[in-house]
Amino acid sequence: MTVCAIEPSVGCGDDDEEGDGDGPAPAGCTLTADGAYGARLASAGGSWFPERWTLDGPEPYAVPLPRNQPEEPGTEVQPMGDGRVLIHRVVAGRHAFSLLYPTGPGTGELPLGAVGCADRSARLRLLPPAPDGERAYALAVGPRTTSVWLVAGGAFGPERLAELPGRCSGGVWLDRSARLLALDRESGGRTKSVVVDLECGGEVSPLLQIAADSDDRLLLADHDSGLLIVRSDAPSPGQHRLGWGILGSSLPVRFPECLRVPDCTVTPFAVQPGQVLTPESCAVALRVDGPTGSWVGVWRPAERRMHHLAAPEGWLTGAGLWTPEGVLRLPYATEAVPCGVARVSPPPAIGAEHGAATQPGVTSASPPGPEPVAPVAPHSDRSSEPEEPAPPARPTEPPAPSAPRPVPLQEAPLGRLVTN
Repeated sequence: MTVCAIEPSVGCGDDDEEGDGDGPAPAGCTLTADGAYGARLASAGGSWFPERWTLDGPEPYAVPLPRNQPEEPGTEVQPMGDGRVLIHRVVAGRHAFSLLYPTGPGTGELPLGAVGCADRSARLRLLPPAPDGERAYALAVGPRTTSVWLVAGGAFGPERLAELPGRCSGGVWLDRSARLLALDRESGGRTKSVVVDLECGGEVSPLLQIAADSDDRLLLADHDSGLLIVRSDAPSPGQHRLGWGILGSSLPVRFPECLRVPDCTVTPFAVQPGQVLTPESCAVALRVDGPTGSWVGVWRPAERRMHHLAAPEGWLTGAGLWTPEGVLRLPYATEAVPCGVARVSPPPAIGAEHGAATQPGVTSASPPGPEPVAPVAPHSDRSSEPEEPAPPARPTEPPAPSAPRPVPLQEAPLGRLVTN
């Protein structure tokens, strides 16, 4: 299951700004990778406090986790797989981490330690929840280097696992063991995705390099299907577009026209799990932010069209997860229902037959012409070819025991996996 929740960065100084103003606002709730728990910073009477959501039972319910004093706005919280909630506070220029848990009528707190910043301009934020739910990681970005920290689940408090040259953003887990982390690194005025091996001393290798002069970022990676969602300006210099590829396929990255919504920002946040042999049929949930508000888009690579659905009232914008059966679960909170989950069943995948009707109450863009694709290599002319048939099913043999490492996409776009 792939869940995306982008949190704001927090500076070491109390007067640091939150974020750089690019992209949509942070998701209203962070979910564990398996969707069992959620956590958010809730407010009541002008005071902010952590709140844990339990989502794997018959009915969702929320448990407030207030401490003796209110939390600062923008304080980061993240659910763990055992139901505790990690909280990240900035205290006297240091980043303090604790685990919160309910204790009858009160809230227990287990301090984990703190991370100091040698440079006050450095920024530190939590990375998306690890797939195993047992550990939590943070990214510290300085003027010239970026560090990856293990902040929960270690033996002796926060531990620095890797230090990379350059400024990094993003953060996508490429495997279920939380060993391979994809980051978007800025270097030489361009941004490219790289892979950091956290079990090999932070060894770094290229991942996403569509063109020499393009900015290429990885947004989502689904572990079951190998579907990758990227953002790049390779097909339209100066204009960042959403694209997709399949890990293990020889096809180039494609950039569907239907994912471009005028005057709107489109951000993917969840991919349907369980589609091991049919990545093109995976449903992708997208957050669409426009002048009139936010709503949900649903898109499948095989359809080349986006369905637009109204979000439930009180949607915790940008949060949600798919079931393997293709039901989209969207958490929401209203005055009448302080903890709810809306279950949305989008239109089923449209077959190859032409003239399939659109479901009532759902709008969808007309199928566009051929999708732009990223070139396979500088000497290749495949970028001018029309849409190709779906690639053959991926082999069902189990992967090698060693961790897979994707090759640079400029050399072999999503072409194969190699091992150490």
